[in-house]
Amino acid sequence: MSRRNALIVWGGWEGHEPEIVAHFFADILKSQDFDVTVSSNLDSFANESLVFSQHLLVPVYTMSKITSEQFEPIRKAVAELGIGIAGCHGGMCDAFRENTEWQFMTGSQWVAHPGNDGVHYSVNINTSNPHPITDGLSDFEVVSEQYYLHVDPGVNVLATTDFPLPGVDGPHTDNPCKMPQVYTKKYGKGRVFYNALGHRAKVLMADTPRELMRRGFLWAAKE
Repeated sequence: MSRRNALIVWGGWEGHEPEIVAHFFADILKSQDFDVTVSSNLDSFANESLVFSQHLLVPVYTMSKITSEQFEPIRKAVAELGIGIAGCHGGMCDAFRENTEWQFMTGSQWVAHPGNDGVHYSVNINTSNPHPITDGLSDFEVVSEQYYLHVDPGVNVLATTDFPLPGVDGPHTDNPCKMPQVYTKKYGKGRVFYNALGHRAKVLMADTPRELMRRGFLWAAKE
């Protein structure tokens, strides 16, 4: 198999440890024979020749703003060229809040994390929806932020978490639901993978979250 290219761009809110996460992701991708470019400059996304030469784009950029010059090459790459995009937590689905097309492309937007950091919750694999990303994986426990998302109803849900949790109060408590936490979708010709875990890098470094990211990267890159 020929080597593939991946571009990781990190930055934004430092609380999500974007630099650590970016290099952790780079190590995963290098172990899968990707040539990886890691950048802390959003203008890397404005470089069409760089973006269009990738097989996978990995944003690790919470909040912040993205210009049309930086966003448009990403949109074209995914929708028109079929380049994959994959990410986690706020680094992909709480990024560039004013850009609704970003939300359309990535499939969800963070709106709350009742109980904040340190909540103990379960992530449940959707066994009724077999997929290579979750094949053979089991439900697992997490202590972190439990993401409540506004989600594109067209995503392919691979894992969920239950809201509300006992003892975690909030205006959501009378609306029990299974919230998507891991999903895939298509955006034009491109594949999109998202994992809501990752408030701290150590959450992603546990065995099952790491494996979900590894498989998600490969799936989005069409390996």
